[in-house]
Amino acid sequence: MKKRTDLWKMVSMVMLSAVLMAGCSKGESASETAPASVLKDGKYDPPFTITIAKQQDENAGKYINGETLNDNVLTRWGEQNLGIKIQTTLLGGDASQYNTKLRLALTGSEKLPDVLPVYDTMLVNDLIESGQVNEITEDISTYMPDRIKEIYKQYPTTFNPVVREGKVYGMAIAPNLTEGEVMLIRQDWLDRLKLKAPTTIDEFEQVIAAFTNEDPDGNGKKDTYGFTFSGKDSYNTGWVSDPVMIFSAYTGKHLPRQWHNDNGKLTYGSVAPGNKEALAKLRDWYAEGYLNKELATQGAWDALSDFTEGKAGIIIGRPWLYDSVKDVEKNVEGAKISAYPTIQGVNGDKTYQSAQLNDGVFMFNKDFQNMEAFFLYYDKMYDAAFSTGDFKYGYAQGYDYDIVNDEVTFDPTKFNTPLEAVQGVGKMAFTKNTPSVDGPGQSYYDLANGVKADTGVLIQSASKDQTTQDGYRISYENRDVLLPNEFNGPPTPTMQNVWEQLTTMEQETFTKIIYGNEPLEAFDTFVKQWHEKGGDTVIEEVNEWYNQASETDVMTLMNLK
Repeated sequence: MKKRTDLWKMVSMVMLSAVLMAGCSKGESASETAPASVLKDGKYDPPFTITIAKQQDENAGKYINGETLNDNVLTRWGEQNLGIKIQTTLLGGDASQYNTKLRLALTGSEKLPDVLPVYDTMLVNDLIESGQVNEITEDISTYMPDRIKEIYKQYPTTFNPVVREGKVYGMAIAPNLTEGEVMLIRQDWLDRLKLKAPTTIDEFEQVIAAFTNEDPDGNGKKDTYGFTFSGKDSYNTGWVSDPVMIFSAYTGKHLPRQWHNDNGKLTYGSVAPGNKEALAKLRDWYAEGYLNKELATQGAWDALSDFTEGKAGIIIGRPWLYDSVKDVEKNVEGAKISAYPTIQGVNGDKTYQSAQLNDGVFMFNKDFQNMEAFFLYYDKMYDAAFSTGDFKYGYAQGYDYDIVNDEVTFDPTKFNTPLEAVQGVGKMAFTKNTPSVDGPGQSYYDLANGVKADTGVLIQSASKDQTTQDGYRISYENRDVLLPNEFNGPPTPTMQNVWEQLTTMEQETFTKIIYGNEPLEAFDTFVKQWHEKGGDTVIEEVNEWYNQASETDVMTLMNLK
């Protein structure tokens, strides 16, 4: 009799547990030690914690007022206003360290946090294959706020890396077409030599030759040169110290290290015929001393130094690059930098650039059952981008903006409590970078065309120095040259075996030709070997992936059509 009574007790407990769990929706959580949080009037009661992984941005680890990673102005705001506390439980420094920590968590050495920003497509693939991340197709359809849906509708290809068999296992982090690159040129050098900013490859050659040979700084020494860029890791950096404009002048939309849809088939830009002419031009310029002599050993940031020190006359990068090199205007008397569009190609068309649509993807622990709460918080982070809600001007007054004498200012030195630099409060949330809907620089274009600075975004853009504003305006006016990489999936099977060898061969060949250590015909040999050593198979596999990624209409499944 006692055994039957014990049995019924066990059954009753199981039934009670089932009823309790059934009462928890996807937007709530069940706990043995605390009552489920209930969303009421936009806030969860009692508050609960969402754990996250984070690759530390260089500006996100700078705190004031004794704040820390998990106790700062933004984490406190979330808890007080939304009943959601964000806690970082997996932190990585650079990309390599971050990926290593995620992989350790994937193998069970550490617990996977609830929210996983992932920046490596192979790791995305491995997380899906592991079964440890949520399938979120229905969650996006049900919980994603309408204004964010409108953003994601514009970027359907960003879902390609996270789709398997018609199911969606993640979403792009704050998709947005990033700003394009511009030429930053020593305007005082142009003026001294009575030159105009170049618009063609021939004019560009004339300018960098003059910057090298005609003493543009007027010190009586031959100690300057024309064009500085990085050739250490790739000849298409996509952001700063970038020479891809020269390649595009001869190859059009076929950019080095990038896949392009050419009449329905993806092709690899580095083996396009026009690269040979571009290499010939760079080889000639290098021999003449127009280029940085150490270009093959200098990374993107390293290549800035010669421009900042007044040795080089032209550098190419995104408009914010001016802020990183403008010290030359302080250190060199009379120095002045101006922003210009990149040159035209040899056929008269524009030159093209790599475009970035998102910086990684969000993925979610399979045990995380609070997607409604995630979207509530994520939507609030967009208030700064839309100049609405609590973040109309920024995320925290006295941190990334202030109001002084009834006027909004983004100059930290003018804050009521002055700071050396604004605090990257938006970087304290889920990701390395804060959400934006400004694209390649629409706010700057609007300002240049007479729009009044009456929103937080416009006021902030208007607060930038004129050279930066010019750069963003140019970026927006030339946004049609921005080309996203058409292949954004995980490395194909053959790629995993041969891609490092192929890209190493590519980089070495390009560099040796530019340095004059190999004849120009070495490019033809490289192309032949590239195809023979696995390139053809890679092309087949990449196109197979591309075709499969295009088959399933996941946008309709997520209610994003």
